[in-house]
Amino acid sequence: MCYPYVTHVGHEMAQQKHTFRTTRSLEAIKPPAEGRVEHWDKDVKGLGLRVSSSGRKTWVLMYRVRGHKRLRRATLGTYPTLSLADARDQARDDLSAAAKGRDPAELRSEERQAETFSELAEDYMERYAKKYKRSWFKDRQHLDRDLLPRFRHRKAASIKRREVIALLEEIADRGAPVGANRTLEIIRRIYNWGIEQEIVVINPCQRIKKVGIERPRERVLSNEEIRSVWNAFDGETPRMRDLFRLRLLTAQRPGEVSRLRWEDIDLASGWWTIPPEFSKNGLTHRVPLSKPAIEVLLQTEGHEKKSGWVFPSPTGEGPLRSVWRAMDNIRKRSGVEFVPHDLRRTAASRMTGDLGIARLTVSKVLNHVETGVTATYDRHSYDKEKRAALEAWAQRLEIIIADADNVVRLRRDA
Repeated sequence: MCYPYVTHVGHEMAQQKHTFRTTRSLEAIKPPAEGRVEHWDKDVKGLGLRVSSSGRKTWVLMYRVRGHKRLRRATLGTYPTLSLADARDQARDDLSAAAKGRDPAELRSEERQAETFSELAEDYMERYAKKYKRSWFKDRQHLDRDLLPRFRHRKAASIKRREVIALLEEIADRGAPVGANRTLEIIRRIYNWGIEQEIVVINPCQRIKKVGIERPRERVLSNEEIRSVWNAFDGETPRMRDLFRLRLLTAQRPGEVSRLRWEDIDLASGWWTIPPEFSKNGLTHRVPLSKPAIEVLLQTEGHEKKSGWVFPSPTGEGPLRSVWRAMDNIRKRSGVEFVPHDLRRTAASRMTGDLGIARLTVSKVLNHVETGVTATYDRHSYDKEKRAALEAWAQRLEIIIADADNVVRLRRDA
């Protein structure tokens, strides 16, 4: 592949006839008797491997910066520490930068002083995601679960495309292909933002395709699965147990339940008001609290309450950021494969299918966005209908859970 402003690298390369194309041909290269010899890649013009008589193999790149006539040389690393595939990726990135008028050698010097991936990700979260994305909480979860454990202390500019692909494949292999796609979207967005802010120059997610085929999920838990999952909640801490119980009882989005604040709840009247900054559609949403949901909150009230969050993080500085470890434990304990959103879908499907509640009412419970004339002129609050729906669902849920050899009641003491 050739790049603009990168010509045949001139007399110095023309003198050398040694070439390679595969790792196998690299392995076959023997050190010269004395001095050093340079071998050139047939696929990426300008990329070479300098081999010394001592056996040391060093990647080099010959390039011209746009607008400059002088041929320049950069050292990329040593082989096999830097593989052929990674050397080609680095060379292509450098040639692309040179074509845009940026000297890769100068950029690398700047990048050595650049921030770590963790610092870049936190900058993105604080300066962009939390200000402009209602779903920033999901970004936080994917960061904490997969990206930070892998890349936390790495220089942001040092992460390679191949490393990102390897991480995505690992996520997909553990049975979460859609999660891998979300992780790709987030890391790509972080680097695009970093480029806009001139923090980094290259996005390692370039040319990476989604690893999972996405289809709308239709997972609805059976009665037996609901019982198993509910019992499995008890294996978690009281705070985590109550969070999952409330998700199933209220049918609200996982992120909205996690960010529940005491100031948004009126236990006396039985209402939870989700403010627009926490709701997905940006609209205030009133959620009626069934009697079992109130009892869950009453026992939760006995936990730490200083932070203002119903489900605070261990530090108390914000809501619970990640529940993935608890999810893994619940799945193993219950033997049921499901994702958090399946609890919401199960509640909604059971309300319409089992209880015969109107789809419009369930849509109001779920806070789905309406469009068209109906949305414009229908000013009815549906508070009464929503309360009846969630009370009926709580009663049905109690019957489902109680129908087991080892009876577990919704209203058992903590």
